[in-house]
Amino acid sequence: MESPGPSVRCPVQEQRARWERKRACTARELLETERRYQEQLGLVATYFVGILRAKGTLRPPERQALFGPWELIYGASQQLLPYLEGGRWGQGLEGFCPHLELYTQFAANAERSRTTLQEQLKKNKRFRRFVRLQEGRPEFAGLQLQDLLPLPLQRLQQYENLAIALAENTGPNSPDHEQLTRAARRISDTAQRVHTISQKQENDQHLQRVQALLSGRQAKGLISGRWFLRQGWLLVVPPRGEPRPRMFFLFSDALLMAKPRPPLHLLQSGTFACQALYPMAECQLHRVFGHSGGPCGGLLSLSFPHEKLLLMSTDQEELSHWYRSLTLASSSQKN
Repeated sequence: MESPGPSVRCPVQEQRARWERKRACTARELLETERRYQEQLGLVATYFVGILRAKGTLRPPERQALFGPWELIYGASQQLLPYLEGGRWGQGLEGFCPHLELYTQFAANAERSRTTLQEQLKKNKRFRRFVRLQEGRPEFAGLQLQDLLPLPLQRLQQYENLAIALAENTGPNSPDHEQLTRAARRISDTAQRVHTISQKQENDQHLQRVQALLSGRQAKGLISGRWFLRQGWLLVVPPRGEPRPRMFFLFSDALLMAKPRPPLHLLQSGTFACQALYPMAECQLHRVFGHSGGPCGGLLSLSFPHEKLLLMSTDQEELSHWYRSLTLASSSQKN
């Protein structure tokens, strides 16, 4: 008699087995990280928010500015965790979705929270001593308050990744497939809104920093409402004479050229005087030389209706970065 051949594996069954392994692994990661997240939320809620409220070390407006909806976020995690521990992931995540607005509020308050913490640590001696005392507790394991404050925004990104992975590895006939799919979509939408908020806050910080570097009446309000891309020194090559170093600030719609104030200037030393603002929508950009990536730097040509700039750098890599950024700004204004 012939021995029976090896059992034939069904591709559908193999796929289901892979889904189930990935789903189980993702669910385990979601549960374990949620426990740790809730523990850290609880540390801040108990040892900072609650005690600060009881002691009155911070006035209510300052406390709200610092922590935002922290306790509500903590409560949302407390509601979610039992569902994860019971293996009811779809029901738990979909029930968690109404709390996602808290994360949008938290993101909108993030810059205010950072500023409040810095200000209070600097000027409020009682608060500074309190923070140092609480951070020294063994429960915090060396973590500082400034390390813990971004936790909800970091966790939202984890929620998005894990919810999508759960939905993708849950078979369409599973009872919680639709719940997981809806939850993953809502979490992704919230994460995108939070990302947009964070981008705007970061851009506002850049604009404030650049505005502080520019002096003179001509610079006031010059960069308001713009999107910052990059800044740095480049050499301006004139028709005659030696190249002159200038500081350039590139925004999404304009290139600003500035020269440094004299170091002995009484009030404005260390700042820059605006010399010109070039609209990127009118820019024709060409790389004159510096294509090869060699060590000799390169030269860029920027043509505007009433002026032409030749910008040089001895750093080939830096020039390549500028070329890409200028190309991006110019093309985005022409589309």
